[in-house]
Amino acid sequence: MTDRTVLIFAKPPRMGLSKTRLAAGLGRTEAARIARFTMARTIRAATDQRWRTILYVAPDAALRDTLGGLWPSWLARASQGHGNLGDRLTRGLEDNPHGSLLFIGADAPDVTPALLWQAFKALKRKGAVFGPSTDGGFWLFGLNNRLRTHSPFSSVRWSGPHAMEDVRANLPGDARVAILPTLIDIDDGEDWANWRRSVSPQE
Repeated sequence: MTDRTVLIFAKPPRMGLSKTRLAAGLGRTEAARIARFTMARTIRAATDQRWRTILYVAPDAALRDTLGGLWPSWLARASQGHGNLGDRLTRGLEDNPHGSLLFIGADAPDVTPALLWQAFKALKRKGAVFGPSTDGGFWLFGLNNRLRTHSPFSSVRWSGPHAMEDVRANLPGDARVAILPTLIDIDDGEDWANWRRSVSPQE
């Protein structure tokens, strides 16, 4: 069995359940469509024979959903459980105590298998890896076994410009950290517009 694991933290892309900030600007129907789009790209990127992939789902009622095939039935599932985002990420850390571990959401449409593999390769040399997002947060965070002794997710200012800074501050002072390319996380209408502009030359 591989000692590399990717955890995708996600909610079903349904109106009123996910992407509330996106819905506030673009409407619930469009927000749900965009959420399905980013989710599909994330799952395609994160399913690879070089690592195992687990979908961490909220709420629990959605654990067995396939969403019309968007969440493949063969994809391993686990519950995010209760609490804030830090509590839920810590649960994923505790559930998977061995090997190199990557945490991703389903909001960065430019994530690729190559970027995830780059993160795993970085963890052979460094204790942690971040994939920064343009809003000051991160689209990816990873740890290897050497830094798996405690959770770095406490007292983090989530959903703001300090999330990556706070998680990094929770790491040991001598931790070696790798940084991946910065990607756009689609959290609101402005993010979606910026991402559309970024890909328009290729369309």
